[in-house]
Amino acid sequence: MGKILGIAIQNYGTLKNIKMGQLFSDRTGRELDNMVAIIGPNGSGKSSLADAFGFISDCISSDVESACDANNRGGYDQLISQSSNDAIHFEIYYREREKSRPITYELTIAKGKDGRPYVKEERLRQRRPNNKSGRPLSFLHLLDGKGYAFEGVEGGQNDEGTVVEGNKETVELADPRKLGIVTLGAMKQYSRIEKFLTFLKSWYLCYFSPDSARQIQTAAPTQHLNRTGSNLNNVAQYMYRENPTEFRRILDDIQTKISNITKIEPMKLPNGQIVLEFWQDGFNQPFFSQRMSDGTLKLFAYYLLLHERNPRQLVFVEEPENGLYHKHLADLAIEMKRNVGTGSSKQLFVTTHSPFFVNALSPEQVWVFEKDKDGFTVARQASEYDFVKALSEEGASLGDLWYSQYFG
Repeated sequence: MGKILGIAIQNYGTLKNIKMGQLFSDRTGRELDNMVAIIGPNGSGKSSLADAFGFISDCISSDVESACDANNRGGYDQLISQSSNDAIHFEIYYREREKSRPITYELTIAKGKDGRPYVKEERLRQRRPNNKSGRPLSFLHLLDGKGYAFEGVEGGQNDEGTVVEGNKETVELADPRKLGIVTLGAMKQYSRIEKFLTFLKSWYLCYFSPDSARQIQTAAPTQHLNRTGSNLNNVAQYMYRENPTEFRRILDDIQTKISNITKIEPMKLPNGQIVLEFWQDGFNQPFFSQRMSDGTLKLFAYYLLLHERNPRQLVFVEEPENGLYHKHLADLAIEMKRNVGTGSSKQLFVTTHSPFFVNALSPEQVWVFEKDKDGFTVARQASEYDFVKALSEEGASLGDLWYSQYFG
C-alpha cells in the first residue's frame, strides 16, 4: 500500500520548480487526492510530469545515468532545465497506510567531475511515533554514496547529527550512479526502506498501444499489464486461471461499459493460451482482439487495469481520451474515481485535454499546468481559482467551466 501526499520537482526540463499537494518542506498545501487529473494546453508540461514519474521508475530498474538516456531523454544535459546551475531534485511526501506517519524521500541528481550524472544526495525521514511537530528523523542519508541507514521500523538521526534511537549502520555504495534505496531495500533489516522501494516498484506508467495489444503472445499467464499492453491476452489468461468465476464477473461488468459489445468471452486454445472473443451487435460470429477497433481495445484495457486483483499502487495514464468516443470519457472518469476509493491502496494520475473527462471530477482533483513568462511550468489546483469551487458546489460541471475559460 502507499499514497503520494505531495511531490516537488526542480530542474527537470520545463519543471523548473513545481509543487503539488502537501510536503514536509511546505505544509501549506492540501494532500493530493487518490484521483489526480492534470490539464493544460499543449506544451505546458503535462508529459514532462509523466516522464518525471517514469524517470524515477527507470532509476529504480537501472541507474540514474541510464535513466537520463532512456526513452529519448537525451542524457543529463538535455534533461536539466535550461540555464539552470542547480541539480535535478525530487521530493516525495508519502504515506504507507491511511493512519501511518508520512515519510519524506529526497533525491538529488547532479553531474560529477567526470561529466556523468550520479546520485548527489538521497534521504528518507520520518517523525517519531506520537510526534506531530518538529523535524523528522533521517533513517537514510547518503551524500555522494556515503552515509548511514537505520535498521528496523523506528529510529533515526536528527539534523544536528544526534542518534535519537535505533541501530545506525554506516553505508558506502560501490556505484554512485545507483540509488541507495535499491541496494538497501533488498535487505530485510532495513524494513522501512524495503517498504518504500516496494511502493516505487509498484508504479505503472501506461503507454498503451492498440497495435501492441493485437500481438499474439506465447501461452504465459501474466499478472499485470505491461506498459504498452502487448500482454493483454496473457493478463486475461492469468485472471481466468486464478479465479474463472470472478473473471467472468469482471468481463460482464466491462461489457456493459463498451458500446455495441454484447458479450466478452474467454476462449482457451489447445496450447493453453486464453484469447478473448468480442461479440458485437449485428454479427453472428465473434471477433478477436486483432480485429477490434483501437478505441474498443483501449477502453477494455483501461477497465481490465482497474480490475487487477493485486493492483499497482500508483498508475499514471496519459490522455486516455485519444481514440475514444467522447461519451465514454465521463463514465471512465467515474469508474476511475470509484476504483481508487478513499484509502491508501491505490492512486491514479491522469493527464487529459477532455472537458468531458474533467466533468466527472471535483476542483480538488484537478491541477492546471501553464507556462510562466520564462517558459517554465507552474502548477495550480483548480479549487484555487476564483469562483470555481463555489460554482462547482452549485452544480456547474468542472469541465464545462474549464472549456468556458473560467480557469486554466
